[in-house]
Amino acid sequence: MIHTYRISFRRFLPHLSAIALCAGLASPSWAVPSFARQTGMACAACHTVFPELTPFGREFKLNGYVLDNMKQITGITTEDRSTMALNQVPPVSVMLQISYTHTGTALPDSVISGALAKDGDVLFPQQASIFYAGKIADNLGAFVQLTYDGVGDTFGFDNTDIRYARHVDLGSMGGNKDLVIGVTLNNNPTVQDPWNTTQAWGFPYSGSSVAPGTNASTKLDSGGIGQSAAGLGVYAWWHHSLYAELTLYSAALRGGTHPLDSAQAAVIHGISPYWRLAYEYRWNRNSLMVGTYGIDAKMHPGAGTALQGPTDEYLDVAGDVQYQYIGEDHLFTLMSTYIDEKQTLDASAVVDGFASNSHNTLKTLKIVGEYYYQRMIGGSVGYFNTTGTQDALLYPAAAVSGSYANSPDSRGEVFELNYLPWLNTKMQLQYVHYDKFNGGTSNYDVGPSPYAYGTTGYVAGRSASDNDTLYLLAWLNF
Repeated sequence: MIHTYRISFRRFLPHLSAIALCAGLASPSWAVPSFARQTGMACAACHTVFPELTPFGREFKLNGYVLDNMKQITGITTEDRSTMALNQVPPVSVMLQISYTHTGTALPDSVISGALAKDGDVLFPQQASIFYAGKIADNLGAFVQLTYDGVGDTFGFDNTDIRYARHVDLGSMGGNKDLVIGVTLNNNPTVQDPWNTTQAWGFPYSGSSVAPGTNASTKLDSGGIGQSAAGLGVYAWWHHSLYAELTLYSAALRGGTHPLDSAQAAVIHGISPYWRLAYEYRWNRNSLMVGTYGIDAKMHPGAGTALQGPTDEYLDVAGDVQYQYIGEDHLFTLMSTYIDEKQTLDASAVVDGFASNSHNTLKTLKIVGEYYYQRMIGGSVGYFNTTGTQDALLYPAAAVSGSYANSPDSRGEVFELNYLPWLNTKMQLQYVHYDKFNGGTSNYDVGPSPYAYGTTGYVAGRSASDNDTLYLLAWLNF
């Protein structure tokens, strides 16, 4: 079956001849360097600039991460059935992020009222990860990430995607179309997605973990399902063009009390279906994808309330588009996604008193343009806008993180400049500007105050631009 799998790649490789030429001149890099070690290919075959995938990289992922060019430990029965195909050297790699964060105005001290925190924060590391990424057996591969969080000082499972894929040649059925059928076991809706328009691998690919964050996001946009769920799904990839997936998620929270009880928060009730449908068209050095995805998640609020009775339902329906041009020297990507979330809060509003409205909405729009020259220097410009229903209990007034208008509305731009002296090393300068933050532009958190900044420091009344963030990052993969 592995032989058939390689044939499918061979049919596709002529369309990427220019990329392959560049790859031969480059050093290995990330999806993670594990994949480069396993395949013997440099990163340029699978990535524009990490972690964004090329069409070949998407084929590699959808075919189960199993394309290899390594010595194997094999086992074969007398019936010529393979019982083991294990890489002699495990495809393991390491990622390290070191960052500096500076906000427009210093944040209030977490202990002393009226005092300010240090202006500027270095994290060494911000994050460090160990990956096993590659082949487990014939047709079975995995992307497994273990991460140390420099802020939380914790170590645990991060994004994980284990998949089994089989290639089916439909030529014997009177056609010349290829079909890949696969199964994915993962812990984060969208981590299995091969495009970079969705949350798990979407822009910005890295950001500050200490800068203030907005008070609301949809479930499919960092909304609290990732790494707190387990999903088992099936997918099909037809003729390198049409992708369809259905994955069912259940609660799988890390740490805390087990079996799950009221001490946990945001616990999935029963099964939450996630779906994905996309079509990709390729010509010359270009590719264009148009797709849709969504999830219907029923959840118990928990956090001191019983995990029984009424639930909150979050229905996310999204549309996305991605265009790529991959030339000898110039690489350009344009991406956009729009998520519409309808919330039916039968538990939070009716029973538990966590929300004022029984029905709310959240809508998120993101648009990103990226350009790189010779995969060495380039940058991105992004726009984001989240709007939704006002709710006094969900979005109360509070210093920095609150909303005086009881609103989830936030809007801004992300500007990014990247330099890659080597293909597995990225030096990043990022600036995030907020036009609106948690429903307002000035005094958004607790409202107007004549004593906004006293002689001893922060008292009340923060502006959206006070949360503008300068972020410097050294991102190493080896």
